[in-house]
Amino acid sequence: MKILQINTVCGSGSVGKITADIYHTLKEQGEEGIVLYGRNDAPKEVNAVRIGSTLDFYFHALTGVLFGKGGFCSGRITDRLIQKIQEEKPDVIHLHNIHGFYLQVEKLFAYLKQAEIPVVWTLHDCWGFTGHCAYFDYVSCKKWKQGCRACPQHKSVYPYSIADYSKKAYERKQLAFTGVKNLTIVTPSYWLKDLVKQSMLKEYPVQVIPNGIELKNFNDQADGTAFRKQYGIQNKFMILGVANMWEKRKGMEYFIELSKIFADTRGELNKENAVIVLVGISEKDKKRLPKEIIGIERTNGAKELAEIYRAADVYVNATLEDNFPTTNIEALACGTPVITFATGGSTEAVDETCGLVTEEKSAKGIYKALLQTKKTPFDRKKCAQKGREYDKKIRFSQYIDLYNKIRKTGE
Repeated sequence: MKILQINTVCGSGSVGKITADIYHTLKEQGEEGIVLYGRNDAPKEVNAVRIGSTLDFYFHALTGVLFGKGGFCSGRITDRLIQKIQEEKPDVIHLHNIHGFYLQVEKLFAYLKQAEIPVVWTLHDCWGFTGHCAYFDYVSCKKWKQGCRACPQHKSVYPYSIADYSKKAYERKQLAFTGVKNLTIVTPSYWLKDLVKQSMLKEYPVQVIPNGIELKNFNDQADGTAFRKQYGIQNKFMILGVANMWEKRKGMEYFIELSKIFADTRGELNKENAVIVLVGISEKDKKRLPKEIIGIERTNGAKELAEIYRAADVYVNATLEDNFPTTNIEALACGTPVITFATGGSTEAVDETCGLVTEEKSAKGIYKALLQTKKTPFDRKKCAQKGREYDKKIRFSQYIDLYNKIRKTGE
């Protein structure tokens, strides 16, 4: 069985790593895989072909920013991709992110409709059924259910655009993305599955396959002692936040507000006995952080990140929009309980054995949950046990089962 995956990148970023992990899972099970991707480099051990060009990417991105037409350029690149698919003759085509300024989605889906090759499409966000955005919770927008128009955030969220093209983009996507004979959608969360069943894509079957992690990297054998010693916080209650990029929806403001609450030394948790550590901080972010918050730009790999997770008393995910955050399960696998807002699929890995979900999306809501966690600590072994449920070998093997299933359906 040969599986051809398509994604913006391969081996980097969360979705690029998932793409590479699925490739390795295929190889381990004696199957064949190939990845077609749009930009940057791919790991040497992955059979991957870059079909995009840097010049085309910049032109597509510029067109997207100016006119809102992200996903509707790169016609020649898409022709090249289709030609490569025809040469490879895959048994299944697996789409990941088809946005990212490297494909003409109408051309791609027109080919998929006539080729009649079984298709899996993993939605890592909501872009596939909106007229513009990847998420809409933050502005409580429901227009995607009937037809986007007058987008409230086309200038403020990815994929940023000066022009509001949401109405036309929605119509073009609806025509392109519907009517594929043998297409199955995968979502990492039940939250996103529910949205898909209300969207323009509701005609397709939807299967939930949560993201997985590498347990040899993230586990409760990690030692956070050296990290605590390095920053002189051996005896403090450590609250951790992690993000690849601290954009507004990731909730940095709540950590800043929380540090102000800690400044009141009368509280049970205060600046004398508690500390906030944020990972993924840019130079620009550092200028905004109070001196009481420890900001770390990037770690030197999974081992160092696991040590920081292990050093923390609690991991706080203050995200306002998210699908199925991998950071939650990384923290749990390291034996660290999770506090999260009741947001999207962020709650789905958290139960009463390993963390708390707070409906109050505020620094005060986080503070209350922290007090409860400090007063009644979670069993770190049970947290690690919960994290082990997301072993990537188990989760990504579910894709192999799905490939086999849809191949038989199409016969």
